[in-house]
Amino acid sequence: MEPVTHFLTGACLGRAGLNRKTAYATLAMTLAAEAPDLDVLWGLRGPVAGMEHHRGLSHTLLGAPFVALAVTGAVWLLDRWIFRRRGRGPNEQPVRWLLVWLFSWIAVLSHILLDWTNNYGVRPFFPFNPRWYSLDIVFIFEPVLFAVLLAALIMPGLLGMADREIGAKRQPFRGRGWAIAALLIAVALWGLRWSEHRQALRLTADAQAEGEPAIRIAAEPYPINPFHWLLVVETRNSYLLGSANTLVGRVDLGDESNRIFKPPVTPAVAAAKQSWLGRVYLDWAGFPVVTDLGPAGLTSAGGQAPNARDSVVEFRDLRFAYPTLLQGQSKNNSPLNAWVYVTPEGAIDAMAVGHRLQK
Repeated sequence: MEPVTHFLTGACLGRAGLNRKTAYATLAMTLAAEAPDLDVLWGLRGPVAGMEHHRGLSHTLLGAPFVALAVTGAVWLLDRWIFRRRGRGPNEQPVRWLLVWLFSWIAVLSHILLDWTNNYGVRPFFPFNPRWYSLDIVFIFEPVLFAVLLAALIMPGLLGMADREIGAKRQPFRGRGWAIAALLIAVALWGLRWSEHRQALRLTADAQAEGEPAIRIAAEPYPINPFHWLLVVETRNSYLLGSANTLVGRVDLGDESNRIFKPPVTPAVAAAKQSWLGRVYLDWAGFPVVTDLGPAGLTSAGGQAPNARDSVVEFRDLRFAYPTLLQGQSKNNSPLNAWVYVTPEGAIDAMAVGHRLQK
């Protein structure tokens, strides 16, 4: 999921009652719920390094307690800074550092859970099992979930302002009911989307029964609407893109214009697949399409090639081939597309992800 949803989830987890157990519970859980995404710092070494390590060790069950420990240490430093500057009053809530760590651990696990629900996926058992897992039921940004979590954090404050206007006594730990309700709504939303996802797969399997046999079928989520799904159907020689509306039980696999034939494996494609970027991309992608676009001097995708004679090999994943979201844009503009530039001799001249060159 995108970062703000993770922050909001951690804050709601803290406010759901854990903040009554120890000081800093909500602060620690809010930070810990987003902390695994610090692996984006690998991107400073280039886009291929960033892609290789994104959702890596910090998003694993093995790494979760250590990420939580790092967050607890950061909160401890903050506590010491506050203690030295202001002191701690006798009526302030005590800090139980073991609980801060345990609650941070829960928040880190919430991050892994949320990332598992979308179609980018996670590797929770890495490095023992490098396989990617994705539930494919929630879009990377889900406005409904975002709005529910945000409302659960804002409404108690607004109601508290109204109470103070009429002179009501300030209540500690406001918002517990709102936070619990938001988390329950999130679970209900996942349940609905999981059910509709299975229905989309069933409808597509039935539709394919009369046509070319399918090797694999995927239903990828759209934001907001839990009944609208992007379909990817893999057959022996091609991929077919379509859509499903599970509310009315309709599957539209389109016509031949929606069919993408599997590209031939040219020498340039073979070399690109063995490159650093190729290995990383093919390890992650669910429905990869690797295409030899020809010499860089003859294709619009070759603007970053060091040499006009280089063959441009494009990598893209059909899990993110959303036609309505990318309407009016070239498929080459997707930030999840990648390119490898191969010399006529078969050497790798350059690599790029989302038009950012690997230095």
